[in-house]
Amino acid sequence: MNFFISDAWAQAGQSDPLISFLPLILIFVVFYFLLIRPQSKKAKEHRKMAEALAKGDEVVTNGGLLGKIISVGDSFVEVEIGDGLRVKVQRQAIANLMPKGTVKES
Repeated sequence: MNFFISDAWAQAGQSDPLISFLPLILIFVVFYFLLIRPQSKKAKEHRKMAEALAKGDEVVTNGGLLGKIISVGDSFVEVEIGDGLRVKVQRQAIANLMPKGTVKES
């Protein structure tokens, strides 16, 4: 009986190295299509949105502030979040563009 077990181990050790790495390769492919690719696509869209910011756009920051862009610089934008209340935020800190009219004038 012990003889058969050693034969089985000997046969298992002689398998093709590519076949033994196949499950690892398949897991990487699944991770790429389910996690890496969508994340990089979303980052690319956010970068494009941040570059296209213009005066008068209504935005929401990552901190949840809603306001209208008053001025645009290279790295920072000035956002008016209330009557005469302005804050400077980094372009990358803008989470979303909002539809025109979201910020109500008082």
